[in-house]
Amino acid sequence: MTTTPDAKPRGTRLPRMARRRQLLSAAQEVFVENGYHAAAMDEIAERAGVSKPVLYQHFPGKQELYLALLDLHVDDMITRCRDALASTTDNKQRVQAAIGAFFDFVSGQGEAFRLVFESDLRNVAPVRQRIERNLRESAEMISQVIQEDTGCSSDEAHLLGVGLVGMAEVSARYWLSSNGSIPKDAATQLMARLAWRGISGFPRTG
Repeated sequence: MTTTPDAKPRGTRLPRMARRRQLLSAAQEVFVENGYHAAAMDEIAERAGVSKPVLYQHFPGKQELYLALLDLHVDDMITRCRDALASTTDNKQRVQAAIGAFFDFVSGQGEAFRLVFESDLRNVAPVRQRIERNLRESAEMISQVIQEDTGCSSDEAHLLGVGLVGMAEVSARYWLSSNGSIPKDAATQLMARLAWRGISGFPRTG
C-alpha cells in the first residue's frame, strides 16, 4: 500500500472510544474528499494509521461507518438548532440565532455539512432517514415556537418551520460556496432580517 502524506503512523494503542473518534475523523476526511462511492476502507484505515482489521473491529462495513458519521453530525446540527432557540425568549433574536446555527455548521471544521446536506447516498434508505430526521426535528422545534406565539395552525406552523430551515440551509451553503464574500455575521443578519420580516407579520397570541 502506498503511503499518503496524510497517513498517520501506526502502532499507538488507544482506548476504544478514542480509537473510534480517530477512525471517524479519518473517514470524514475521505468521504468529504471523495464522496461515498469513491471512498475506500483501505484509504480510511491508512489515513487513520491503523490496519484494516482494526477498522473492521469498530465498523463492519463502509456503510456502517458512513451512518455513524451521519448520526454524529445530524445530532450536532439538531443540537445547534435547539440551543439557538433556547438561547433567548426574544423571537427576533431566536430567528437570528437559528439561522446562525446553520451558518456556523457549514463553516465548521472538516466540512461535515457535506455529509448531511450534500450526501451522494440519499437514495439509500438508512441515509435518507437520517437526513430527513435533521430537517424534520429542526423544523418541528421552530414550528413549535411559531405555533405557540401566533395563531397559526399546526400544519401552517410546520410548513413555515420547514421553509425557514430550507432557507437557512441553502443560504448558508451558498454563502460558503461564494468563499464568504460577505462576512458570516453580516450574512447571518441579512438572512435573519429577511426571515423576521415574514414571521413578524403574523399576529402574536396571548
